[in-house]
Amino acid sequence: MIGLIHYLALSAILFCVGIFGVLTRRNAIGVLMSIELMFNAANINFVAFSKYITPDKFTGQIFAVFVITIAAAEAAVGLAIILLVYRHYKGINVDEINIMKW
Repeated sequence: MIGLIHYLALSAILFCVGIFGVLTRRNAIGVLMSIELMFNAANINFVAFSKYITPDKFTGQIFAVFVITIAAAEAAVGLAIILLVYRHYKGINVDEINIMKW
């Protein structure tokens, strides 16, 4: 039987992989994908805790839907910024882009 600890372990592994991706990726699209992975790990936590703590309520699922909505908006804005940077600099490596500095 799969218990709460299994969901939490899966979520922790996904979150750690996402943090590793954010810290080591040079490509901006890879960084955005790693952030999405961290959001999905948080969604697994929301749904798992909702199922095991209050199985008759849908609070975890509602929070997960809000996180998915925010992640979709973040991906759209992030990809738009990346496309504009690519048009201007002909590359999307994070460490080579310094247009946000003073």
